[in-house]
Amino acid sequence: MSLPELFRRVSFHVLPGWHDDDPSAALAAFARSAVRSQSKPYRTGSFGIRTESLAEAGARAASLKHPVSPFEAQAFFERYFVPFHVRSEEGGQGFVTGYFEPEAAASHMRTQVFRFPLHRRPEDLADVDGLNRPAGWDANLAFARRQGEKLLPYHDREAIERGALDGRGLELCWLADRIDAFFIHVQGAARLTLPGGEVLRVTYAAKSGHPFTGIGRVLAELGEIPLEEVSMQSIKAWLADHPHRQSEILWKNRSYIFFRKSPPCDPELGPIAAAKVQLQPGRSLAVDRLLHTFGTPFFIDAPGLRHLDGRPFRRLMIAQDTGSAITGAARGDLFIGTGKAAGEAAGTIRHEANFFALLPRSVAEAISI
Repeated sequence: MSLPELFRRVSFHVLPGWHDDDPSAALAAFARSAVRSQSKPYRTGSFGIRTESLAEAGARAASLKHPVSPFEAQAFFERYFVPFHVRSEEGGQGFVTGYFEPEAAASHMRTQVFRFPLHRRPEDLADVDGLNRPAGWDANLAFARRQGEKLLPYHDREAIERGALDGRGLELCWLADRIDAFFIHVQGAARLTLPGGEVLRVTYAAKSGHPFTGIGRVLAELGEIPLEEVSMQSIKAWLADHPHRQSEILWKNRSYIFFRKSPPCDPELGPIAAAKVQLQPGRSLAVDRLLHTFGTPFFIDAPGLRHLDGRPFRRLMIAQDTGSAITGAARGDLFIGTGKAAGEAAGTIRHEANFFALLPRSVAEAISI
C-alpha cells in the first residue's frame, strides 16, 4: 500500500500527550542522525521520505546546544514537521515491542567456562540485492554464501552451532551461557565485560540470510507457554528448565547474527545500530526500513503500556534501527536501554499503539489526502 492510503494528516493538538512529553532527548537523537546523513544519506523507504527532505530541520538540530528545554524541543518539531496518523496495513492500530542492549561476561579466549562464541562476519558471506539475487530467491533475502561464481544459501543456526564455521578464526569472543548468546543475537548488540574489567561493546555486522523465527511463538504453538504469557523472561525460564530441548527450540530460528566490535562511543547511550548512530534510551525506534526512512520522527501513543514509568507511553521517538521481525507501516520496536533492568522492562512490551509519523513540511504539502 502507498503512503496516501495509510497516512492521514492530523494536527499536533490531537496527539495524545504531546504537550506532556519532553522531546529534548528525541531532538538530540534526531540531530545525531542528521549529522550522520550529511556524509551518507539514508536509503529512502518505499513511502518516499527522502533524507534530503529532512536536511533543513537536521541542520538546525545539529546547530543547537543540547539538551534544549522541553518547550524549545516541542517548538522545533512543530515548526519543521506535520504529524500524520499511520494505519496498519490491516486497517487497525499498530503494535510495539521492546528491545535492549544486554550485558554479559565474556572472554577473548575459549575456556571451560566460556564456551559459546559470537562470530565475526565470514569472508564468504555475500551481500545480495536485486542485481545478483538468484532466480526464485525471496526478495527479502539479503545475504548468501559465495562459492566460486555461485551464490548459495548460507549456513543456518543449526549448522553453525554444529561446527560449520569452526577452525576459521571467526570467534570474536566467548560467552559462558548459551541462552545469553542467543538473546544477544535477538537484540543485535551487547555490552560485554572481559576478565580484568575491560568493557567490549559489540554490534550487528551481518546475518546468515535465513528468516527470523520468534521462538516465543514456537513455544506457544507447541503448547509450552500460553501466547499471552510469552515474554523474554518466560522464554528464558522455559529454556533453563528444559536443557535437553534447547537445541530443538533454538534451531527453529535459523537466522544467525554476526558481530563486530563497536568503535569507542558514549557509555551513556546505547549501541551503534542500523542508522549508524548510537541509540537513545527511550527515544530510538526500530522500524521497517523497507517502508520508512531512518531519521524520521514518530510519536507513539501506547496507552496500555504503563510499566516503564507508571504513565501511558506517549513519546516522540526517532527511527534509528530495524529488525527482521519489524515489518509493516505501524510496527515498531522501542529501545529501552542497557542492562538487566532495561531487559526486564523490554521483555514484557507487547502493546497496541497509535503511530504518528512527523513528516517534513515540504513532504506534507505535496501529499494530497
